[in-house]
Amino acid sequence: MNDKDLMENLLLVQKGACDLYMHGAIESSTQNVHTTFKTAFDDALKTQNDIYNKMSAKGWYKNEQVEQTKITEAKNKFSQAKA
Repeated sequence: MNDKDLMENLLLVQKGACDLYMHGAIESSTQNVHTTFKTAFDDALKTQNDIYNKMSAKGWYKNEQVEQTKITEAKNKFSQAKA
């Protein structure tokens, strides 16, 4: 396994952890449990962002620029759904 594949796997695992911690915070029944999950979630988000930044710096995680017309179309579509 090369470094890029390893980083992709780490990022996927970290995203999964973020999802679990977020749902744990949402579903928690006490303030202590909520705070514990929220702290874990915040830490996991930071780690996820660190992994992303390292991958992006190496050119392993590329983002595409979206055309403004597509952004406007999506905005209009969801604005109309609210009405």
